[in-house]
Amino acid sequence: MHNTIGDKYQLTVFGASHAEEIGVEIRGLPVGFKIDKEILQAFMARRAPGQGPHATSRSEADEVIFKEGVTEDGRISAGKIIAVIRNTDVRRKDYEDIRCVPRPGHADYTARLRYGEDLDMSGGGAFSGRMTAPLCIAGGIALQILAALGVSVRAKADMIGGETESERMSEAIEAAAAEGDSVGGIISCEATGVPAGIGDPMFDGIENKIARIAFGIPAVKGIEFGSGFAAAAMRGSEHNDAFYYDEDGCVRTRSNHSGGILGGITDGMPVSFRVAVKPTPSIAKEQESVDLQAKGTARLTIQGRHDPCIVPRAVPVVEAACACALLDVIVEDKMR
Repeated sequence: MHNTIGDKYQLTVFGASHAEEIGVEIRGLPVGFKIDKEILQAFMARRAPGQGPHATSRSEADEVIFKEGVTEDGRISAGKIIAVIRNTDVRRKDYEDIRCVPRPGHADYTARLRYGEDLDMSGGGAFSGRMTAPLCIAGGIALQILAALGVSVRAKADMIGGETESERMSEAIEAAAAEGDSVGGIISCEATGVPAGIGDPMFDGIENKIARIAFGIPAVKGIEFGSGFAAAAMRGSEHNDAFYYDEDGCVRTRSNHSGGILGGITDGMPVSFRVAVKPTPSIAKEQESVDLQAKGTARLTIQGRHDPCIVPRAVPVVEAACACALLDVIVEDKMR
């Protein structure tokens, strides 16, 4: 499985949902930079399971353990670090039925086609949302390095289950959970302080870099930058962002329909995008599937502990994806 991404700030995610541990190897780090372990752990806690009424009951501390490249006080001592998280609350028995009956909406069937029927898919295996925890380690470190460079990244839930108000979002999750179902939503992300003039055209543009990591989040099904798909219904006179000089003599734009990116290169405005997150595929309702051994139809009721909506826990993961992509480009730009 190819789980490596990034050119200069490069990360490789390893492990599986119910393996002994999951982790990440990160290369291209600034030696000597001091990681604030408390801030990193607080960031990890935002994604961790077992929190709140709308989250899975699986309880994991998601404590980050540095195995290589980081001193006891958090200082990066090498260009490569290895960090892991121990899985302490696994229940393989909940996934015994899926060896022959793939779960609708999951990678059970396609993973079997690609890697064979002996692949361990307990908890989703290497395809599980659990694997976003190592991404958050890399992203949490990237956020600290970016902050030192004056760059800030923040994401939030814009819509859940078709609702845009916070209270109604919670009600939508509760209603779906009560029916043994799930809901998805939309997460927006904005990065401020990003230097103008970084990125490349065509295949290495900022959009490409962010999108590639964002689609590594298992539930993400779409992404748009700036006005995104709404731009298709606009005229050029509406969508074009007019330039002007601000009071500091810097070029800015009156609007930000481009999402801070023109031709794959940052223009100095906030980099903004939104991602669409699908409903959690593991639901308690009975669903139709197939029995791959008997070669016939089957009915499946998914067991286990699952979020009726993963949007709240995916918010920091989107921040992590953005931070990793931006740091990769910024590091590359500094090396030119």
